[in-house]
Amino acid sequence: MIPSDVTGWLARCPLVAILRGVRPDEVEAIGEALVAAGIVILEVPLNSPEPVESVRRLAARLGDRALVGAGTFRREAEVEAVAAAGGRLLVTPHADPALVRAAKARGMVAMPGFLTPAEAFGLLDAGADALKLFPAEAGGPPMLKALRAVLPKGTPLLPVGGVDARSLPAWREAGASGYGCGSSLYKPGDTPDQVTAKAKALVAAL
Repeated sequence: MIPSDVTGWLARCPLVAILRGVRPDEVEAIGEALVAAGIVILEVPLNSPEPVESVRRLAARLGDRALVGAGTFRREAEVEAVAAAGGRLLVTPHADPALVRAAKARGMVAMPGFLTPAEAFGLLDAGADALKLFPAEAGGPPMLKALRAVLPKGTPLLPVGGVDARSLPAWREAGASGYGCGSSLYKPGDTPDQVTAKAKALVAAL
């Protein structure tokens, strides 16, 4: 699977694991647990402890089995650092076309955040591969359904924020292409066994 084929990764499993707070000394075991449960898109937010090192370890261990990258990007220098560590995915909480262009110039998958149609179209024009609706709980599934009606057909849309096993069916009905899952998959201090249990519950909810 080529790195830029985000639809291929989402077809394997539409869940994105957001590992906010994960440490480098535990990230490989957590990543293995997620991939074993079927979740193959792994994001280490940059406000985690030593995030670039965690990305480096995940990419070295799982880069042939998972799409590994980082989130909460704010500067182009961070894009360069993550790409150099083997990261192939950029996720942002906000709409910054410059970061999208920086990621695409390095062959990465760009999944920036947006909240309005103007932001969404600007990000797509910059080359975004998928769009992250954030904070998704602010508008709920009806908002995503309305956005789906005006955005280009086939645009991958992923709600992030408050997504769990109970809310997955409503988001799917609204037209979600995937789902970003944070605390419903991992909280700092969770063991690999705990992550496995959460992952299996979310995969079952699909």
